[in-house]
Order: sequence, then structure tokens, then C-alpha cells
Amino acid sequence: MTKNISQKDGWITLAILSCLALITMYGETMLIPAIPNLIDDFEISYNTSSWILTAYLVAGAVMTPIMGKLSDIYGKKKILVIVIVIYSMGSLLGGLSNDIFMMIISRIIQGTGLAMFPVAFAIIREKFSHEKLAIGQGIFTAVFSAGAVIGLGLGATIVEYFGWHMTFLSIVPLMVILLVVVLRWVRIDSEKLVSKKRGSVDISGTLGLVGLVSTFLVGLTLLPDSISEPNSNNLLLVLALFMISIALLPMFIFTQRRAQYPIIDLDLMKDSVLLPVNVLIMTIGIAFFIIYQTLPILIQSPIPLGFGGGPVATASIQLPFMILSFVISVLSGFLISRIGNIKPTLLGSIISTLGFLLLFIYRPSELVISLELCIIAIGLAFAEIGSFNISLVSTPLNQSGTALGITMLLFLIGMSLGPAISGIYLESFRSTIDNDNESYPTAVAYDLIFLTALLISISSVILTLFITRKLVGKTI
Repeated sequence: MTKNISQKDGWITLAILSCLALITMYGETMLIPAIPNLIDDFEISYNTSSWILTAYLVAGAVMTPIMGKLSDIYGKKKILVIVIVIYSMGSLLGGLSNDIFMMIISRIIQGTGLAMFPVAFAIIREKFSHEKLAIGQGIFTAVFSAGAVIGLGLGATIVEYFGWHMTFLSIVPLMVILLVVVLRWVRIDSEKLVSKKRGSVDISGTLGLVGLVSTFLVGLTLLPDSISEPNSNNLLLVLALFMISIALLPMFIFTQRRAQYPIIDLDLMKDSVLLPVNVLIMTIGIAFFIIYQTLPILIQSPIPLGFGGGPVATASIQLPFMILSFVISVLSGFLISRIGNIKPTLLGSIISTLGFLLLFIYRPSELVISLELCIIAIGLAFAEIGSFNISLVSTPLNQSGTALGITMLLFLIGMSLGPAISGIYLESFRSTIDNDNESYPTAVAYDLIFLTALLISISSVILTLFITRKLVGKTI
């Protein structure tokens, strides 16, 4: 009877956390169709508008490992509630913004809300048995794709009929309802033990991590623009930011080695399984966001450098990718619960490699590209669920928030590297058409982007084989 109650409680918690992920992703993808309206209303350039997305991503990358660590110290539910409140405040401020400065501040506050995901993963890890963990994780991860599909479907309609402010304001009541539900229904047994062994916050390590991650990611974001305008001050700024991040790295490592309660446990970073798994997860993030950055430009560039399509054509090509990502994420959870996490991870890496190979050598039409994306979606979904499951089950339970914070940080860095890589190629290889003064990326740029994605995908196969060897060695 107790076991049945425990299982029921686990599924209720998963449903609540999945709604949280669904609403968050719905809010983020709803914003995408609103970007042109924000540019017009705030009278800003396209380069400046990129900070609407960049500020969110950088803040999320910085705060994810910090909140993960705090959840291990003060309790997962308490930190989850705080993060929900912060995200709701950011959404409200975004809806009330009347200039770009206020908007960027709201996006930084919202970005802190990304830290809810390692905390949520840690709660799922605690609520499910080893046999059922992959199913819960697969469902939770699949909701990200579902939220993206819903957001893309509703975003343009809401912007057209109610204005872009509503893309933010519509999130607030939903998050408030979820906050009440979390407070009432999410129960975590281990929270009773937290106060007995609390530890403390590593302030110097926290500040070092903020400086290290933010300078690196901001520099990475500005890198493609500095390539397109090499004589501007952007290149000097990018070099300065990278030099600062390089200088901060040994200082951060030094503080973590001396700290009694480090913000990032270096032993977790060096673990023979967690280290290659985290690198593998980062490569998956790169592969996902190389696609997101590149395909809209390829589809909407004029013939013969692109396909001359519009936003509808772009959405129709990407939608099957998102739907398949959702379906396969759910199915892979059930598969992993039956045959383990290594085989699906390896299979996914091989399938995504095949998809990128086809995309590199043959893309004559929008239909063919859409089919190739379906292959990539299947592969990346298997690889993502499998690798995250390896990370989950390989992490000590009392350090799950810290370890998953590190994992999510590297995944977010991969998400930032993908657009930076494609941006460099897209800016470096451009050409004009007839008498058109505007230049567009050439076939060489796309060849190099998809070749890079292929090489990264091959490296994921090698990493999975390496992880397999390590896991077999640990069980012997």
C-alpha cells in the first residue's frame, strides 16, 4: 500500500513539474514571432534585438549551477518555489516593458527561471525508482518540445490580435496557479534532513562563476558580428571578454579547491563517467541549435542561394522535427527502462550522424530537408534522453542538484556554441544576387555548417563508446 502511494505521489509530482516545463517553453517560443514587433516598438537594430534572447540564455547559464547547489543546501522544493516566483516577476516586468533596457532586465530575471530545470530533474530523480526513472525523465524532457510546438502555434496569433505584451502577461496567472499547486502537492521526504546538514554558500566561488560564464557567453554571442565587421570595436570587445574569462578560469578553480563548500564540486567534474557524459550533452546542445540558427536563413534566402520561402515554409519544415522530438523522447524513456541507457544513447548518436551526413551531401528541396530533419530528430532525442539518464543515475543523490546544475550549464553552453558556430560561417561566406545590394550566405557556408555538425555528431558516437567502456569497467 505504501509503495502504491509513493508511486502515485511520484506521478503527481511529475505531472506538476511537466506543466511547469510546458508553460516555460510555451512562453519562450511565443516570444519568437514577436521579435519584429519589439524591434519596431523599441526602434532598435537587429543586432540589439538579439540581446532579448542572449540576456535570457546568459542569465540561465550563470544561475543554473548556483541554484542547483542551493537546492542541495536549503532544499529542492524551497529553491524551486523561489525560482518560480522570480520567473513570474520577470514575465510580469516583460509585459510591462516600454523600452529595450527594461526588456533586457526582465529577460535576465526570467533567465534565472531556467534554474528550475536541474532542480526539477533532481526531484524526479528522487521520486522515481531506478526502473521508472527513465520514463519520468523522458516524459519531462518531451514536454519541452510540446511547449515549443504550442508556443509556435499560438505565438503569432496572440501577437497579431493582442500584441506582444500579452506573450509575457499570459504566463503570469499560469505560473501563479502552478506556484500554489507546487506548495500544496509537491512533497519531498529528504527535505527533512536538509537542515541537519546544511553547509554554506561559497560567495567567492559564486562571484567567480558569474564572471567566468557571463564573459565567455557574451563574447561568444558577439563573435559572429565581429566577423562581419572586423574593423569595428566589436572584435576588440570580444577579445577582451575572452581574455577575462580565460584569466578567471584558474582563479575560479583555485577558489573551488580551497572552499569547504564549493559551488561546483571539482570531483564531480572529473568523474570518469560524468565528465564524458556532460561533454556528450554539450555536443547535443550544439547540434540542436546549429539547426535552429541555420535553417530559417536557408529556407528564407532568395533563390539560388536559398529556397525563397517565408515564415510559414520555415515553420512547416521545423514542425515535424519538434513533433518527432516530443514523441521519441517519450518512447525512449520506456525503451531505456527496459534495455538500459547505453544502447539508446549509442543508437541515437549513430542515427543523428546519418541525418547530418545526408543533410551535408544532399538537400535539393524543402521536402528532403524536412525528412532529413526527422532522422536527426529521432537520433538527437534518443541521445539526449539516454545521456541525461546516465547523468541522473551516476550522480550521488545528496549532490543531485549540484551535479545536474553542472550538466545543464554545459548543455546551455552547447546551445550558445551552436548559433555562434553557424553565425561565423554565415557571416564569412556571403554573396549578392544580380543587382541586389543585400548579401546572403552561400552554399559554402551551409556546407561548412552541416559538415561541422556531422563531425560533432561523430564525436558523440566516440564519446558514447568511451562512456560504455567506463560503465562496463565500473560494474566489473
